[in-house]
Amino acid sequence: MKGFLWLFIVIATVMVFPICFFIRENPFDTTSFLSLEENKMVAWQRARMQINPGRTNHLETFKNMQKKLELFKNINAQILIGDPPLKKKLLTIGIASVRHSSGSYLLDTLQSLFIASSSSEQKHFTVLVHLADPDPKWLGHMISNISTLFKPYIQARQLVVINTPRKNYLLLKDLEKNFHDTPAYVAFHFKQNMDYAFLINFATNLSDYFLMIEDDVTCAPGFVTQIATAVSAWRNKPWLTLNFSQLDFTGKLFRTRDLPCLVHFLFLFYQKMPCDYLLTHFHDLLMEPAPIQFFPSLFQRMGNYSFFDSKFNSLKDKEIEENDPGFPSNPAASIYTSLKVANDSVLMNAYSLDKSFFYTKSAEAGNHLTVVLNVPAKVFQVQVLTGSYLKGKNRLEKGQVELGYDATNRVNDCDDYILLGLLENGTLNKQVLSDESGKKVKCVRLLVTATPPSGIIVRHINLWIK
Repeated sequence: MKGFLWLFIVIATVMVFPICFFIRENPFDTTSFLSLEENKMVAWQRARMQINPGRTNHLETFKNMQKKLELFKNINAQILIGDPPLKKKLLTIGIASVRHSSGSYLLDTLQSLFIASSSSEQKHFTVLVHLADPDPKWLGHMISNISTLFKPYIQARQLVVINTPRKNYLLLKDLEKNFHDTPAYVAFHFKQNMDYAFLINFATNLSDYFLMIEDDVTCAPGFVTQIATAVSAWRNKPWLTLNFSQLDFTGKLFRTRDLPCLVHFLFLFYQKMPCDYLLTHFHDLLMEPAPIQFFPSLFQRMGNYSFFDSKFNSLKDKEIEENDPGFPSNPAASIYTSLKVANDSVLMNAYSLDKSFFYTKSAEAGNHLTVVLNVPAKVFQVQVLTGSYLKGKNRLEKGQVELGYDATNRVNDCDDYILLGLLENGTLNKQVLSDESGKKVKCVRLLVTATPPSGIIVRHINLWIK
């Protein structure tokens, strides 16, 4: 194992650092660097050999790795279904899938992706599926099912299915065994590394961000908005990966500008270990911050079945919120508003836990109703209900809910807000993602984004805290 770690550091430093630098400086040219940089890298390696002549065997390994990378310079996956989007989108959701003896959850995963996102959210992402099994019967079956079940999304360029011909894969023989794994297990995971590499390579220019999930997960409602909110909050901070699940390679978000570097890394070290372990080394190699983990998880595995060894196991993400959160907490707070309060209405009714409500006869875009907690708290779920109980009249159709974390300079407001979500049919009910820093919420703001035709009723602003 020590030998591998030394080899890993030397080869990765020589190969990946120049690759990453070149890609960052030339974002639209991700392959032509190989021949231009080769002499410099070999010269560097020879200099290392003169310093440490006992390690000359690594030069041959280094050259063999370069030859393998050359094989992938002109590989293009073929499109089986759909067409790429005409314009760059916010997000590409990538899935690599193969045939499993125990059955497939891929169709259920695709259905969950689209059901868990609103029509407005769907406009901002593309689902990219890599059918990575060479069995023509299985491929034909999956192509037929996907084409039939998801036709509207295919026509809208929201779903693309690709395949990489088997001839483009490196031979899966004489593989290095780690951790006393069986040859079949090693071959399965190392082919999976190449499956992912081909998928990620295709996704490089489709969007600003790339989200990797596996082919057997369900998605939390509104997951796209949750991810967009987290990206906005971390826009000006250093990160290589944002994690929205603790399951293997599921829920890992990357900037697409970093994908070419990751693709080459996977091709270089596909024989060393499974992809989730490689990702840890990828972070270490680039000296990037550790992945930022968000809670609760947005993705959950379907069932307890292991696709590889056909055994039941507990592969659930323990951090995902599956149960009813119970009654809201609504800790002590003050409420402030720029809405015109009706004479017979009480502002605090909007935050009470009984059936009372707050009513305003008119509202304008930019008006707000803000709950300011007496003591900042870890809020894990927010619910906002507007409109009457009976017929849903006086709903706020165009509005959004924002969270404030900093109130250093203001008593009745916060200095900085991030979007939690948009109201749909006058309501919002969302879990609050939080990173490991455990920041506490000070303000919850309901913002009117378009002037409604009549007055609005705010029945409840409910908070659940830890």
